[in-house]
Amino acid sequence: MAWRSPRPRARSPGRRFAKEWKRGTKLAGAATVFEGKPSDVGVDITRVWDHGRARDIVTREITTFTSETFLRDKDGKLGKLDLPLDASAGTWDDQLLVTLRSDWTIGGKTWPKGALLAAPLDGFLAGKRDFTMLFEPAATKSLDSIAGLKTAIVVNELDDIHNKLYVWTRGKAVLTHKSFAAARIGALDTTAVWPVDIDGQTDEYWMTTSGFLTPSTLLLGALGKPATPIKNSPAFFDARGLVVEQHFATSRDGTRVPYFQISRDKLTLDGSHPTLLYGYGGFEVSLTPGYDAISGAVWEERGGVYVLANIRGGAEYGPAWHQAALTHNRQRAYDDFIAIAEDLIARKVTSTPHLGIQGGSNGGLLMGVMLTERPDLFGAIVCQSPLLDMKRYHKLLAGASWMEEYGDPDKPDDWAVLAKYSPYQNVHKGTKYPRTLFTTTTRDDRVHPGHARKMAARMLEQGHDILYYENIEGGHGAAVNNEQVAHVSALAYTFLAKQLGLN
Repeated sequence: MAWRSPRPRARSPGRRFAKEWKRGTKLAGAATVFEGKPSDVGVDITRVWDHGRARDIVTREITTFTSETFLRDKDGKLGKLDLPLDASAGTWDDQLLVTLRSDWTIGGKTWPKGALLAAPLDGFLAGKRDFTMLFEPAATKSLDSIAGLKTAIVVNELDDIHNKLYVWTRGKAVLTHKSFAAARIGALDTTAVWPVDIDGQTDEYWMTTSGFLTPSTLLLGALGKPATPIKNSPAFFDARGLVVEQHFATSRDGTRVPYFQISRDKLTLDGSHPTLLYGYGGFEVSLTPGYDAISGAVWEERGGVYVLANIRGGAEYGPAWHQAALTHNRQRAYDDFIAIAEDLIARKVTSTPHLGIQGGSNGGLLMGVMLTERPDLFGAIVCQSPLLDMKRYHKLLAGASWMEEYGDPDKPDDWAVLAKYSPYQNVHKGTKYPRTLFTTTTRDDRVHPGHARKMAARMLEQGHDILYYENIEGGHGAAVNNEQVAHVSALAYTFLAKQLGLN
């Protein structure tokens, strides 16, 4: 099966040429199969074996969320698939699979954004547009992933960020919907399914489940049969007495915004609990339940409350959830995060002196905006590998490939919006800010360390009380081995514990 994820992460600029090299020949003599434009994000070429067929698929990535897909025929010629630029395309057996990021009117019908469509590939190439909708989006539903087996496609959806699985199998020349027999899925766990054989030679599948309090479990199943546990990851913290809850806050524009809360059972609501709120909110990245040994051991087990924010900019509710916070509407993501923080205080889970926040990369930008927009709301901030100078972000490293997400600072209309929230331009000498820890790495090749360096320097120059740590090794992930991961994590959690009052 060949399949492009419906939720790409932020990409660094990549390859512009796709070449075919044959073993035993000189690399310099490799024939060019496809050449992208200098302005493209990159070019990918993949050979896939699927149900006995071999296909070469070329993808020209125009921007982070737009692309063109080409199929290579037996004569080596490329044919472009007639699809919307913001659609994701792949194949399963003799079917073309398409995921939409915008409404698409074709063949006399309009298919909604977020839908997963299937059509016979040969018929599509011949001009037919006979699609079957394998996933229909709804207000609370989005497509999480799919798994192509020998005789079926398993569809994994999120419904209010809860996984639900079902399967499409072949009827008489058409795909038909059936229930999916699998192991019991925990209400607040994350479940993933993928084929044992990606070439479509078996109906066996792998399944993993993981939750905030439950380590990952690997299961093996076959179509029509429940999955059997094969192995469990070890537990790294004591989860006894801890509970997971899902709550919803109301953002400034009335939007219902979900968040997960991990805390002690029967928590006394007196506003005294050290609480860590984590967020990202960008690039169609969904934050779903998962086992985190570090936060579990050093925060939750010790009595701290941990909160995961599902703000707009992610894909928890499909492409519309992401698109709602793009470019000129970016403030919506920040309003969502503020609404969750205020809801935690209103519910008396915590209070400003005990409320800390953490985020990295695009989440580091989120932290910078919280620092400058609502310094009154938080007791401590951990800002990791952040974007902070939105006037120059597009001139540094991979930044130019993110203008579809944030806007172009060189365009007056875009800069008028960016200037309102760009942290580096909005930090002031006379304002009292919560104590903040900035971390970055010298060798970050995605978000330039200059963002954190400049912000820290300006705040120190203005007399603010901040901390700064720069690891000389590691890329965007801030570390090169487990020892460094432990060190950087210890810095962050020790800082938060001291600032927020966690014993």
